[in-house]
Amino acid sequence: MSYIIGIDGGGTKTHCLLTDLHGTILHECYGGPSNFLVQGLEPVSSTLFNLINSCEERLKISIEEIDIVLLGTTGAGRRTDAERLEQGFANYISKQKTKLNLFRVESDARIALEGAFSGKPGSILIAGTGSIMFGKDVQGNIHRVGGFGRYLGDEGSGYSLGKKGLATVSKEFDGRGQKTFISILLKEKYKIDSSEILITEIYKNNFDIASVAPLVIEAAENKDETAKKIIEDETDELLLHISTMHSKLREKILYIAFIGGIITNKNIYSNTLQKKVSENLPNVIVKEVENSPAMGAVLMAKQILKV
Repeated sequence: MSYIIGIDGGGTKTHCLLTDLHGTILHECYGGPSNFLVQGLEPVSSTLFNLINSCEERLKISIEEIDIVLLGTTGAGRRTDAERLEQGFANYISKQKTKLNLFRVESDARIALEGAFSGKPGSILIAGTGSIMFGKDVQGNIHRVGGFGRYLGDEGSGYSLGKKGLATVSKEFDGRGQKTFISILLKEKYKIDSSEILITEIYKNNFDIASVAPLVIEAAENKDETAKKIIEDETDELLLHISTMHSKLREKILYIAFIGGIITNKNIYSNTLQKKVSENLPNVIVKEVENSPAMGAVLMAKQILKV
């Protein structure tokens, strides 16, 4: 028989599916993080190799029976980076005295899009630590909005919410801004209660700025006006992402799936975004994802194999 392996590689865990050529799941397993830009090529290659071995052992098959392994992972948004991992993994498995028929690397967002709509046209808005939007038109062309990273973009993301929340607190500490409930929550969670401690945490201790996003959301839910203004501004940015994608796809109806905790969990941020979409973009329909990103990798692999 012939098999497909689809892998969703994340910053904290890696999800692997073994299927037949019809996409029927035969085995599912998990491994550690696989962002090679953070973990390095060797550790990530080891994680992938162990997952493939798990599939072989579970079904008692040989690596030659696996027609393709398709990995979608964080850090592979640019083709040059994807090729680095493809070559790095090829070098790794050659040292193990074996080789794959075909190994392909795509971005994590790309397989998420494919999984969300089972290969059909549609779009995904991802708002986690960063933000980006991908869409697929009826011709199969892929379009992107955002994704410029924290220095130039990431509007509406956890990082952007956190950064604005911290900026608000810095002004309060400095006497340039009004008191905000965000500073109370920041003190409770991180013991940050002065300009000196704030500066030390941000610039010397590698502070996770996106981790402040839930505090901004909590402050807004407690009627803090400064936090509510941040929520309004950031949801406006995501609304602009959506309307821009709608224009790019040139479809009467835009189907969209949300991905990322801050816009999928029930909170004032996700509720505000949903309300703005329904009130301002009547031809945009928000849907639940149909399949996991790992299954999206399988679907992309099927397209490559033409099966």
